[in-house]
Amino acid sequence: MESFKSEAPKLSAEEKLNLLVEFGTRVSSELRLDKLLDIIAQQITKMLDVGRCTIYLKDVEKNELWSKIAQGRGLEHTEIRVPLNGNGIISIVARTGETINLPNAYEDPRFCMDVDMVTDFRTHTMLAVPLKNNSGKVLGVFQVANKSDATPFDKKDEGILLLLATLAASAIEIAKLYQDVHVAQLETIYRLAVTAEYRDQQDTRAHLKNISIISYLLALALGMSKKEADLIKNASPLHDIGKVALADNILLKPGKLTPEEFEIMKSHTVYGGRILEGAHSKILQIAHKMSLYHHEKWNGLGYPKGLKGEEIPVEARIVTVADVFDALCVFRVYKKAWKTDDAYTYIVGESGKAFDPRIVAAFKKIYPSIRKLYSPAASYATKEDMETSSASDAQAAKNYPQQQNASESL
Repeated sequence: MESFKSEAPKLSAEEKLNLLVEFGTRVSSELRLDKLLDIIAQQITKMLDVGRCTIYLKDVEKNELWSKIAQGRGLEHTEIRVPLNGNGIISIVARTGETINLPNAYEDPRFCMDVDMVTDFRTHTMLAVPLKNNSGKVLGVFQVANKSDATPFDKKDEGILLLLATLAASAIEIAKLYQDVHVAQLETIYRLAVTAEYRDQQDTRAHLKNISIISYLLALALGMSKKEADLIKNASPLHDIGKVALADNILLKPGKLTPEEFEIMKSHTVYGGRILEGAHSKILQIAHKMSLYHHEKWNGLGYPKGLKGEEIPVEARIVTVADVFDALCVFRVYKKAWKTDDAYTYIVGESGKAFDPRIVAAFKKIYPSIRKLYSPAASYATKEDMETSSASDAQAAKNYPQQQNASESL
C-alpha cells in the first residue's frame, strides 16, 4: 500500500503525539487488511511529514514482496511486486532485517527507480525499515521518502518509523489471519455448494458464479451496503445445499416425477434449513434463510411454509430471482436455453406473483449488466418450447424434470 502527501503545514510535537495515539487506536481496531494498510500508510505520511509511504508485505509462497500503488498514471490500486532475493533496497531490508537510510536515493546503485517512473514521483531521500512481529520474523518493509523540509532522514526518524512498524506488525498479522480464515470460509462454502449442485448439472461453477453476481447486483440496486451485498453474494451458492439429502432416483430422474416424488423433491428446502440452522457465521445465517425459503412466492403459493410477501426473508427473495433467471438461460439435457430477453420477460411477468415487485424493479435496472454474463447458445427454446416448459425451467431448472408448467411451480 502506498500513500502520497500534498503540501501541508509541519506538525508540532503535540500533534505528532496525538497522531501516535490515534495510530495505535485505529490500527488495532481494523481487521480488513487492505483498509488497515491504507490507514497505516496515511498515518505514517502525516506523522513523519513525508511525501510518500509505501508498505511492502512478504508473499512467502511466491518468494516476493508486494504493495499497491495508490496513485500514478491511471495505476490506482495496481499491485506491484519485487523479488525477495533481488538486489534492491526493499529486498535487502526484507532479507536482512536491517534499516537502510539513503540521503540521496538516485546516487545509490541499490535504489530502483521503476516505481518513480510510473507514479510521477521522484525520490530524493529514502528510509526503509523492516516490519517484524514479536518473534523477530520479518513480515515486510515500511518505506518512506522525501521529508517535507528536504532534509535527510536522521536517527530520530529511524526510531519513530521502527516504533510504528512494531505497533503495526501485530495488527497486520491479525488482519492477515482474519483474511486467511475468511478466504477459507468462502472456499469451504463454495465447495459445499458445488457438492450439492454437481450431481444434477455439469456447469455447476458457471451456475453458482452467475447466481452470486446477480444476487450481489440486486442487493446493491435495492440500496443495501456493499458489506450486506457481499454477504448475500457469498451465501447465495448454498441455496440448494439441501439437495445433498435427496436420493439419485429422485434428483436425477430423467422423466416426469410422480406427485409423491415431487413432494420429496420439495423437501430439499427443509433439509437445507436443517443443515444450516443454528449457524453462528453471518454468511451461514443468511444461507440458512436462502436454502429454506428460496421456493416461497410473493403471492403465498410457494413452499415449504407458504409464506407471503414480506414474510419471506429478503435474502431468499433476492436469490429466488437470481436462481430462476439463470435456470431459464442455461441449457439442460431436458430443455433448451431460453434467450436472455425471454427469461427477462418471464421474470418481469411474475412480479407480484412469484417475485417481490421491488426486487423485480431492481432486476430491470441491472438487466443490461446481467445480460453480459450469458454467451449466445447454440440453439434456443422456441415459443412452443417455453409454453410447454417444465416447472424446472423456471424454478431452478435442475430440480423438477418434466413436471407441471412453469407458472404452477413458481
